[in-house]
Amino acid sequence: MPHDTTEAPILDDTVVRRVLGVALSTGGDFAEVFAEERRSSAAHLDDGKVEELTSGRSRGAGIRVVVGDTTGFAHTSDVTERGLRAAAEVASAAARGGGGGVREVALSRSEHGRRHSDAEILPQDVPKADKVELLRKADDAARSESGRSEGGSVRQVSVSYADSRRRIMVANSDGLLAGDDQVRTRFMVSCVAAGDTGMQTGYEGPGGTVGFEFYDGVDVAEVARTAARRSLDMLKARPAPSGRLPVVLKRGAGGVLFHEACGHGLEADLVGRDASVFKGQVGTAVASPLVTLVDDGTYAKEWGTYAIDDEGHPARRNTLIENGQLTDYMWDLLRARKEGRESSGNGRRQSYQHLPMVRMTNTYVLAGEDDPEEIIRQTAHGIYCVQLGGGSVNTATGDFVFGMTEAYMIENGEVTDPVRAANLIGNGPDVLRAIDAVGNDFDTWAGTCGKDGQGVPVSAGQPTLRVSGMTVGGTAGG
Repeated sequence: MPHDTTEAPILDDTVVRRVLGVALSTGGDFAEVFAEERRSSAAHLDDGKVEELTSGRSRGAGIRVVVGDTTGFAHTSDVTERGLRAAAEVASAAARGGGGGVREVALSRSEHGRRHSDAEILPQDVPKADKVELLRKADDAARSESGRSEGGSVRQVSVSYADSRRRIMVANSDGLLAGDDQVRTRFMVSCVAAGDTGMQTGYEGPGGTVGFEFYDGVDVAEVARTAARRSLDMLKARPAPSGRLPVVLKRGAGGVLFHEACGHGLEADLVGRDASVFKGQVGTAVASPLVTLVDDGTYAKEWGTYAIDDEGHPARRNTLIENGQLTDYMWDLLRARKEGRESSGNGRRQSYQHLPMVRMTNTYVLAGEDDPEEIIRQTAHGIYCVQLGGGSVNTATGDFVFGMTEAYMIENGEVTDPVRAANLIGNGPDVLRAIDAVGNDFDTWAGTCGKDGQGVPVSAGQPTLRVSGMTVGGTAGG
């Protein structure tokens, strides 16, 4: 049974009403109080030793006041009524100086369905020794892979455990009053293998919006073995070819590519700033008819899942591209209001110290009908990409560069040797249009999305799919 995570509200409703009145006292068009209570713990093991075992707590509130196109914002860790009033006065003055009068706001508590983070076991209730034991189990499993490899061994293993619980409360001058309780758990393993050909790394890091029962379905030893095998396999890699080649992205592998090269360009704030290649494209074909791209904050218990966004609106499943046609962008409250429409539930912020902005949640390409193995068999010569690393993208043009951290050659319809030192270079819309096969499988990737100095948890995913042509920046001839 889910653990009862019900606790007293972070702020008293009557106090919030009065604070909103102060925020609107100079004639603001809109005011909002966002309160947050966060606790987290982390453990890190490096080279067989537990280097860090930390925990932290924070509590505070951010107050936003909007007058026309001007936004005033102030945040405070003092959540007494006096501290909140002071922050409201600062935010109000920033939005518009002077004025007078008080506007009373009637709040109506909103219940937006179930809490997606209902946890069976709260990580905060689990002994630290149990968390450390997970680290040691993973370390042993990663190092055991050395005995199964020729020409190299795992030399370094880094294992990290992390959990967090984030309670939020959102109230605004429209009368909205809502809250959420988000529990997240993650486990990460990074390995370095060394051999005659040098050194290579491997990484695996699953996570979910779920309690400690996460480990009922995630075998940390297998997570560690996956990371170790990646580092060992890459020791046998040959230089990657260069030139334009078909690229088959294994399920989950291309999630970060679609997140970065396509997803950001579908955020309404970037569209409004003329910083998106997809501006003005709603209703037009921007991808292959095989492609349907969604952003879904309600999806399962993925890393980017929540019940409400950080403006109090319910998470939704938003179809962005349907059968190749651009259908909509992602919206936060203020940008949606300007267009006379509703928020899509994509207003997110890193903490109470930050303003919300349009952000992705769980963004993924829907599965198709093709057999993943058949996609490879029908590829005479190309690249099979299993995992992507870091990269960069220009959202205004869609141009991107991503490093491949695990990739293999496809020769005569078969996956053969691993390849190293290669980038995928391309353009988001061009890649979307060049997808000519979409598998019937699916997987996701969990990570932190950075934008304008703020980081939030997200996931991305896709089935195995093939891009008919993409530039591979390798060090060998094509």
